[in-house]
Amino acid sequence: MLELAGIIILGIIAQWAAWRLKLPAILPLILIGLLVGPFSTLLSDDGTKWIEPIWNGVEGLFPGEGLYYFVSLAISIILFEGGLTLKRSEIRTIGPVITKLITVGSAVTFFLAGAATYFIFGLSLKISFLFSALIIVTGPTVISPILRNIPLKKDVSSVLKWEGILIDPIGALVAVLVFEFISVGEGQQYTKTALIEFGKILLFGTTFGFTFAHGLAFAIKKKLIPHYLLNVVSLSVVLLVFVESDIFAHESGLLAVVVMGMVLGNMNLPNLKELLYFKESLSVLLISILFILLSANINLEDLLLLYRWETLLLFLVVVFVIRPLGVFLSTHGSDLKINERIFISWVGPRGIVAAGIASLFGSKLLLKGEAGAEYITPLVFMIVLGTVLLNATTARVFAKVIGVFLKKSDGILIVGATEVSRLIARYLQRNNRHIVLLDSNTSNIRAAREWDLEAIEGNIYSEDIINDIELNDIGYLMALTGNNDINVHAINRFKKQFGENGSFRLISNQEMDDPTKIPKEGLFSITDNFANLTEVARKYPTIQEISINSEEEYHSLSETLLKDKDMIPLFIKDKEGNIDIISSFVEDLVLHSFEGCKLAYLGKPIVKN
Repeated sequence: MLELAGIIILGIIAQWAAWRLKLPAILPLILIGLLVGPFSTLLSDDGTKWIEPIWNGVEGLFPGEGLYYFVSLAISIILFEGGLTLKRSEIRTIGPVITKLITVGSAVTFFLAGAATYFIFGLSLKISFLFSALIIVTGPTVISPILRNIPLKKDVSSVLKWEGILIDPIGALVAVLVFEFISVGEGQQYTKTALIEFGKILLFGTTFGFTFAHGLAFAIKKKLIPHYLLNVVSLSVVLLVFVESDIFAHESGLLAVVVMGMVLGNMNLPNLKELLYFKESLSVLLISILFILLSANINLEDLLLLYRWETLLLFLVVVFVIRPLGVFLSTHGSDLKINERIFISWVGPRGIVAAGIASLFGSKLLLKGEAGAEYITPLVFMIVLGTVLLNATTARVFAKVIGVFLKKSDGILIVGATEVSRLIARYLQRNNRHIVLLDSNTSNIRAAREWDLEAIEGNIYSEDIINDIELNDIGYLMALTGNNDINVHAINRFKKQFGENGSFRLISNQEMDDPTKIPKEGLFSITDNFANLTEVARKYPTIQEISINSEEEYHSLSETLLKDKDMIPLFIKDKEGNIDIISSFVEDLVLHSFEGCKLAYLGKPIVKN
């Protein structure tokens, strides 16, 4: 009982430490596991581990194969949660670069890492290619913390984010194929049998996942499950799918839960976000327990297997040869610059799925007496720890050195995706600004996306927004909702994260009635609030531009616009095309020169004399 409680406590402490230090949680989790596991034998009086995951007749947490069953079920839940986050609408827009990374890049890693392991370590082809299959994956849980505080172009952060999300199930599937290939019998029927077994995995995995996803969705829509039981019933169905699919086709359970998650995640289900939040919380707890257990289960003798020069050589080949080659082949012909491709090549940390499945498959092959299976788990853990340490400590500096670090974040986050917000966003996007709209209203988000605008459906009270690495180039914040409380909250909550260069909000009715109360962050004019903007946008849904060449001309035009209820000043565009947001605090507008500038405003056209 003490050991189990200690694992949970240590796991949550590790998660908190990772959050504070902005590191991937897998790093402190594995280090803690190694400390209480193999390294503790050097400190204990009798040479035993402080935590022994498998019962050895005297001590231990799991009898027999109990640990492997727990690992299997835990990974099934983690992969299901990952599947829930995959949206068809988002995948369709990821572009050919990410498609090639998860296909061509995976193939390069699989074949070259397998060949490198075979020649460098002298392991069998089967074990070598199982290892290479396991290190295909990167994973969002290790990519996101590393990139979260590095301002990058959206294209670069998007490539790394989506590669991590999409490649997890692909890597797991390839690893399952190789493991099944190893597990089936030897002889002339080896290849045929392996392909038949893999066909069964695909058939039963996809069938069970698809069928049970629709069955659960039907039960949720028809309200056959009470709200308070929704999360636990969903959890039990995930476990049922995993186990049942595995009974019909051995090792098909992982594929089944990924398919089930993807199908459910793309359905318009009530309470889907609640289910996702529950699974996220459960995944955090399972990951915390899982990786301390898996690390602690490694023996000192396993680590000593890696105490040789071949280990360093293999690591260097994987990081500095195979990863860059895969990235450059995948990005050939794309718009990414050379320095951006180099940075993507540098950032390739392996994560949770790799380590978890490696422990599971490595242990199973050891029980079967497969030669060289003892290398699987320590080799994969070496790649995981090495790449996470390397990227976590050097990614920011490396980004600055090669010139992909954004010195100034010019992107704009607009809170609220109503029609007037969409008009403003489209104008700014046409003037080469990265614009992201945030709204909790599904209809507004859908309308924004129909205009080819980037829009996030989310709540400003959610932590997910702050953690989105694709918003790293956002430096301006504009709160444009009709609710003043939400606008004020958005400014107070996000101005440090997204408004470093400027945070603005629409003024309230009370502030508009009393000019002395106009806030420093007031937006556009002192005579216009959300209602005025909406009415003008309804009558004149166009943003106009008019040339100005002096400060006097600007102030004269501003007075004209303020007097006319059908015209609202928005931005100043200089002759280079740079946009300055007009604040209600007119004194804040500082331009070196008005020559060649244009005043952008919402409303009816002006004909200058």
